Amino acid sequence: MRAAKSPLLSIAIERQGEQSLQIQIFNQVKDAILNGRLAPGSRLPASRTLAAEIGVSRNTILGAFGQLNAEGYIEGRGGSATRVSSILPDDLLSTHGLAGGRKATATRAGKLSSLSRHISGQSHGNRHYPPGIRAFRPGLTDLAQFPFPLWSRMIARFWRHPPLDLLHSGDLCGYFPLRQAIAAYLGAVRGLRCSATQIMITSGAQQALDLVARVIIDPGDDVWVENPGYEGLRSTLTAAGARISHIPVDEFGLSVETGRNLAPKAVLAAVTPSHQYPLGVTMSLARRLDLLDWAASAKAWILEDDYDSEFRYSGRPLSALQGLDESGRVIYVGTFSKVLFPTLRLGYVVVPEALLDSFIGLRGAIDDHPALALQPALHAFIDDGHFTAHIRRLRRLYAERQEMLLAALEIHAGGLLRASPHEAGMHLVAAMNPAFGLTDTDAARRAATAGLIAPALSEFYQGSEKTEGLILGYTGLTEPEINCAVKRLVAALTTTG
Repeated sequence: MRAAKSPLLSIAIERQGEQSLQIQIFNQVKDAILNGRLAPGSRLPASRTLAAEIGVSRNTILGAFGQLNAEGYIEGRGGSATRVSSILPDDLLSTHGLAGGRKATATRAGKLSSLSRHISGQSHGNRHYPPGIRAFRPGLTDLAQFPFPLWSRMIARFWRHPPLDLLHSGDLCGYFPLRQAIAAYLGAVRGLRCSATQIMITSGAQQALDLVARVIIDPGDDVWVENPGYEGLRSTLTAAGARISHIPVDEFGLSVETGRNLAPKAVLAAVTPSHQYPLGVTMSLARRLDLLDWAASAKAWILEDDYDSEFRYSGRPLSALQGLDESGRVIYVGTFSKVLFPTLRLGYVVVPEALLDSFIGLRGAIDDHPALALQPALHAFIDDGHFTAHIRRLRRLYAERQEMLLAALEIHAGGLLRASPHEAGMHLVAAMNPAFGLTDTDAARRAATAGLIAPALSEFYQGSEKTEGLILGYTGLTEPEINCAVKRLVAALTTTG
């Protein structure tokens, strides 16, 4: 039997009230329509159903509905369902509707913290792009490549007969077999030195970053952040009360010398050493050792955000900064969003042993029942070898797509945009020919009007010294889509008037 799609109506009647039952029902349904709780076109419950729910006669409901119909609030023809009128008078909606109601609520709101006001006024980098637009969105994985039939079998295999203790509450650090699998993978592929007990599974990398910030930072503490850098990370640190020092990035990575001069007493340095976002440079060994030396001598911490290290297309895989750390100062954050799919919401943080109790205590205070439903499936996916096989497939595919983008730019955008091949990552930075007289922010706006996402590189900088360019993601696009998108981008940038 097909379930009814009509909404539940909350109607409270006073049987001894001054108004008749029919008028009470009429007024409450009318208010629900005008306040937006019943949207235009939504289906109302059948009169018999509503009469039974409220405990009145059907004639009372029919009388109320008849008055609503006469005044234009609802509509219905013989044999069809009764619905809220598709078109309601604008003057009624503007006076009683959602806009007015929300505005009134906002003006009556109580105190907001200065931090809340500050954060709400900031952009959040590439985390909130318009839905449905794929070209040239940075960091977009090709979901068509993910083996969902296999994944569904992984889920079913475990949850057909799950351990009962897993259904109540689990380890605050996550499903231990998954943590073991991650530790083994990180040791073999990324050169980390860690045990499973140091790994905490999080709801994506963003929660891991938030945990790091809350454990380390007190309001007013100095923190080093890469410039240019990822706005999502900067916002998280700001939300923890950090005083941000924007440290420039050159071809060797973050300038440790500048950091020592600007904020020598910083408590944390947040870096993306393997593949800097958004420039794509790799931090040199000399810079890595210098950064580790500073952290050890200053008794500071290093946050290593290793957001897309799996996608390296040439050369020997780079070891993580954490693998060079002799003093236990590096907190390593990773994610499965780029390899698998973003809404999986599974990331992890590798915690130095000296901080484990602090992380576990904080996790228990803010999230004492971490979501465990998909962690056993991910463990099976890794343990059975499907994870590494999937990464190999994506590496080959994404390397080809980078070549496709470079070729398309050469053919269709020669003289306007120039990009160089890169040995890692999911995007390229395209420099613009200054002879065309467009800033990168102007170009990004023109791209947006053509239905494209091409973020301006300058928007990722703080301060007056900026480099311009367009950030072009390619991993989520097929070859025909890449060629088509490049043509649309060129047309948008070269159209006059």
